[in-house]
Amino acid sequence: MKIGCPKEIKPQEFRVGMTPNAVKEAVAQGHQVVVETQAGIGAGFTDADYEAAGAVILGTADEVFAQAEMIVKVKEPQPVERKRLREGQILFTYLHLAPDPEQTRDLLDSGVTAIAYETVTDDRGGLPLLAPMSEVAGRLAPQVGAWTLQKANGGRGVLLGGVPGVAPARVLVIGGGVVGTHAARVAAGMGADVTVIDRSVNRLRYLDDVFGREFKNAYASAGNTIDLAREADMIIGAVLIPGAAAPKLISRAQLAELKPGAALVDVAIDQGGCFETSHATTHQDPVYEIDGIMHYCVANMPGAVARTSTLALGNATLPFLLALAGKGWKRACAEDRHLLAGLNTHAGKLTYAAVGAALGLPSIPAADALNL
Repeated sequence: MKIGCPKEIKPQEFRVGMTPNAVKEAVAQGHQVVVETQAGIGAGFTDADYEAAGAVILGTADEVFAQAEMIVKVKEPQPVERKRLREGQILFTYLHLAPDPEQTRDLLDSGVTAIAYETVTDDRGGLPLLAPMSEVAGRLAPQVGAWTLQKANGGRGVLLGGVPGVAPARVLVIGGGVVGTHAARVAAGMGADVTVIDRSVNRLRYLDDVFGREFKNAYASAGNTIDLAREADMIIGAVLIPGAAAPKLISRAQLAELKPGAALVDVAIDQGGCFETSHATTHQDPVYEIDGIMHYCVANMPGAVARTSTLALGNATLPFLLALAGKGWKRACAEDRHLLAGLNTHAGKLTYAAVGAALGLPSIPAADALNL
């Protein structure tokens, strides 16, 4: 198969879909790889690195999209990229379709077979291609939240870990999954007073057993959520419903109940955000204020540490990439129900029910697409 890796064009996105090592493995298995010039430069990979691994460097994205049977990316295709997609082509990347009707419609119109990293599953009920970026985003969240809390950036002027004689900041983490656990560990490591809330009692038991001495936990009832939010200097939104839009857990009206200058870090922004007042921002202009509350809602947080993120993502995606290239998408998905769970569109049909429910669009079971 001919695999294409274009340069990411979303603002401030420095990651790349394939590392030189991934190229080397694909080429060793008999595939051809074409890479857009300078595609990896933001993550520290040069054209020469890719050529040494066996890739062919092409001068434009148009050439990559035109030649490749499978496009491997990081972020969802931007409008100009979606115009280059075609029926019979595979798109393997993050999509986050539930809050994005325009992208969904364009993918359906193109006929492309789109497999979303964020909905591929595993035997433990996890999301193996989302997990590495969730780990990165979770660990970043307290860092960027601490920056947002600085008075010069509009925040409360509170040091996360405090100093002798002065209490540390209080951090509320909403969601005890991968993002929330990593966020809580880092925030606690920085000296903050951390509480994680979740609706799964089993998850709370796990957090208590493993991290009980590092941070506290509580059940995420509506009452507990707002009570703890009122006391927090920083609130990290770390909720996820796979493939679906994130629930809104703090309303605009409730902002008046928060501490002035408190920092909201919405890691769920790719899925529409979990605060009613959230809207996507960029690394170039990451923070905005509403009703005296500072919002950090960068939609590609892991892009800030592009090399680490690219290497971590590449480790996770490579086995699936090689299966798709070696077997073709139909056989690969038929033999692996977890990869089939990643199928979001095919031949103009929506194949992920949660996206259809979020956008009011009809969908078919992913298994039915194998016969189209």
